[in-house]
Amino acid sequence: MIILQKILHGIKGIKNMRVISGKMRGTNLESPKDRRVRPTTDRIKEDLFNIIMPYVGGSKVLDLFAGSGAIGIEAISRGCKKSYFVDNNMDSIRLIKRNIKKTKCEEESVVIKKDAVSFVNTTKEKFDVIFMDPPYNYEKLKNLIENIIKCDILCKDGILIVEHDKNMPIGEYKNTVKIRTKSYSLTSIDFFVLEE
Repeated sequence: MIILQKILHGIKGIKNMRVISGKMRGTNLESPKDRRVRPTTDRIKEDLFNIIMPYVGGSKVLDLFAGSGAIGIEAISRGCKKSYFVDNNMDSIRLIKRNIKKTKCEEESVVIKKDAVSFVNTTKEKFDVIFMDPPYNYEKLKNLIENIIKCDILCKDGILIVEHDKNMPIGEYKNTVKIRTKSYSLTSIDFFVLEE
């Protein structure tokens, strides 16, 4: 409960999200009205894209637990070829579609209402960048990461990014190398690539 209160306090003032860089820079995005959904802050988003920019141009991006779609839209703005937005919440799907329409990136977007585990287990696509920001209490996180590797949906030279509660480290995974961890007040982001 204390963690939830801190999270809610942290996002209380976030009314406008925006695209930070690229062709849609400065465009405001709608943010979730449901305070259980944590938008990735502009600061974290900027740090994230500074790290992964070599992977983004011309890429195929998967935004799991997409929420508002802000990460996938940012990737499109910065030159990715196609973003897949996956979420199992209908309100989030509607919000993603509104933000896609607002940024006029329908051609580069694929929106899928599906549970993350089901999507990973059934998709035939492969992705250069996979970003996932599940709820902090998401119990299937480690299994989901293992399935991403087992199902071979990350391209050989791709990168997997996992945003999670800083107080709950997610460890290492077979056939991957953790290349970096960035930590913030409540959040950590781990970056994985496949072993060569």
